[in-house]
Amino acid sequence: MSICHTTDTTFQHDVKSEGYTLVNFWAPWCGPCRFFGPILESFDGEHSSEVRVLKVNVDEQTEIANQYGIMSLPTTILLKNGELIDKVVGAAPLAELKQFVFKNR
Repeated sequence: MSICHTTDTTFQHDVKSEGYTLVNFWAPWCGPCRFFGPILESFDGEHSSEVRVLKVNVDEQTEIANQYGIMSLPTTILLKNGELIDKVVGAAPLAELKQFVFKNR
């Protein structure tokens, strides 16, 4: 599976799947977001069968960002069966991203 760019319209459907969903809130002008993008791609390549990865462009999808109170970028949330279970702010190396996701499983 590849990373899905979700929208205000499709978000609820995209996160309703059973299991874990990692949602990254980002913006094209955000330097740390550009750094974190390839890390998310690597994570998705290794763990797409276990965790679905979604990206939300906060400049274009303001409703979702407001719903989750996103104030800093990048912010990544972890959902289980559509319910929020954890949130982290900032870009992190791949090892830290894995730790964030798998400590909550």
